Amino acid sequence: MTELTARPRRSVLYMPGANERALEKAKTLPADALILDLEDAVAPDAKLDARKRVCEVVAQGGYGRREVAIRVNGLDTPWHADDLRAAAEAGPDAVLVPKVNSASEVHAIERALHAAGAPDRTAIWAMVETPVAMLNAYDIARESARLTVLVLGTNDLAKELHAEHVPGRAPLLGGLSLALLAARATGRAILDGVYNDVRDLAGFEAECVQGRQFGFDGKTLIHPGQLEPCNRVFAPSDAEIEMSRRIIEAFEEAQREGRGVVTVDGRMIEHLHVANARRILGLAAAIESLHS
Repeated sequence: MTELTARPRRSVLYMPGANERALEKAKTLPADALILDLEDAVAPDAKLDARKRVCEVVAQGGYGRREVAIRVNGLDTPWHADDLRAAAEAGPDAVLVPKVNSASEVHAIERALHAAGAPDRTAIWAMVETPVAMLNAYDIARESARLTVLVLGTNDLAKELHAEHVPGRAPLLGGLSLALLAARATGRAILDGVYNDVRDLAGFEAECVQGRQFGFDGKTLIHPGQLEPCNRVFAPSDAEIEMSRRIIEAFEEAQREGRGVVTVDGRMIEHLHVANARRILGLAAAIESLHS
């Protein structure tokens, strides 16, 4: 596994930057990563206070091994430039920028972070949430080595498409597929969008299963109650871990004995199966390490 994909991002929880209690509570939640939000979750008249509070708590730490990102306001807002400067000084694991539509915007974000003295470890996470972003996703993903994660903004994408929110998300599948192709072609991680009905855990879990089947690394969440099913669905199961170990053991034994054909439970094993087995075991180990 590469460093980009080895870090667990099964559950990535948005926390409102204006809510001091929520920022403190986030330190105890079993999320793989946190997004401290200065955008949608913060009213215009609270933006400045939220920025100060979020940057202070990030600089102070206390979130353990969880990955912590700050979501700044969009490029076309009056708060964007100051958000980026403040986030750069705070030095989070990542800065999440909404509505990134082009490679040139990624380049501008990278330049601004560098000029503000952001540490090298502070990555760019780009939200892709418009039709043009889906069509430009490959160029966006490959523009900067600092960009490590694409984040789907499925609510905005549905709005832009004039699409309905329906089980199975058929109206969005074309866009999701384009973004996934871009992420995998460039070695970036990719996170699925949020599920709006926090009371509908069955529907939420079904969407997690769909996201995992598609190939997403994890899902963004809006409520702590969504953490358990999300973590469970996006983690390798005991059966997958055991099968992965058997595949690797059988392959390595065949190599030692000079055999060219390897089978496990009657299935032919090739290098691609071994690579996937190692990815699964690497993810399981990373999850255990993160929450131990």
